[in-house]
Amino acid sequence: MQDRQRGQDRRSFLIGLAAATACGMTAGKDARGQVTQQPRVAAGADPFAGKKKLLAIGDVHTGYQHDSVSHALATIEQMGRRSGEYITYIRTDTQLITKDKIYGTGKYASTGTRPVNAKNLDYFDAIFFLGLGEGDLSTKQRSDLLSFVHDDGKGFVGGHSAIDAFYSWPEYGQMVGAYFDNHPWGIVDAPIIVEEASFPGMRQFAHEFVMRDEIYVPTDSPYSRKEVDVLARMDASKVDLKVRDLHRTDGDFPVAWVKKYGKGNVFYSTFGHPDSAWDNSDVQKMYFEGIRWALGLVDYTPRPHPLK
Repeated sequence: MQDRQRGQDRRSFLIGLAAATACGMTAGKDARGQVTQQPRVAAGADPFAGKKKLLAIGDVHTGYQHDSVSHALATIEQMGRRSGEYITYIRTDTQLITKDKIYGTGKYASTGTRPVNAKNLDYFDAIFFLGLGEGDLSTKQRSDLLSFVHDDGKGFVGGHSAIDAFYSWPEYGQMVGAYFDNHPWGIVDAPIIVEEASFPGMRQFAHEFVMRDEIYVPTDSPYSRKEVDVLARMDASKVDLKVRDLHRTDGDFPVAWVKKYGKGNVFYSTFGHPDSAWDNSDVQKMYFEGIRWALGLVDYTPRPHPLK
């Protein structure tokens, strides 16, 4: 009886496959074992046509490697996949930060110049960057990255360590909005105040809340409240201001901001040092909406303002 049923199922599948092939479709089975039909993707065609594309980079070879980087990139990818808002390409290198064509090397290209199935910046709509150190970008790659945001109007989302990078490249600091100075409190239960609740990624937070994380303190330059719209900050009245290695004296400890860089949108948050931070639904929502804003899927106009 079971053999007969399997035979009938196989015949049904083959009939569906033949019909799908005849009309330019591919066939498969859904979770219930039913034959499904999907449009066939031509060779070389974009399998994610019509979707926003996010290039998520976790640089794990030119600086300190955070233990949370794998979980962070996986979380970013899953939020886009489940929501249908964007498709993520995860990389731990910077090869795709270029507007040039990308070719294979070594044995793959032994017969001459041979393209690979790799995308360049022209394919993407925003970058999520969780890296640090001086990186290995060439002069041309650096120019292409700045142009991607400033001239093309694409987005850049920096997670946690993104401001602890490229100190010898001042244009990068200007684009992101700050450089890292220190994290004098280490991982702490940080008291946070929301300054701009109108930003979609801040609405899920209470006006004042506590976040267990490592809070980065920015250097005095290029960080400026005249250039960035601070969305939330650590409450300086509730932390030790005499802690060792704290250099800022104005009590301004931003934890999330947005800014314009030319035509493009830039979002940054210090949240995300411990692995557990990426399981926090409020943090997930913050980054999700930050990515959506960087992709141009939601409207918000940055409004730089002084420390309140």
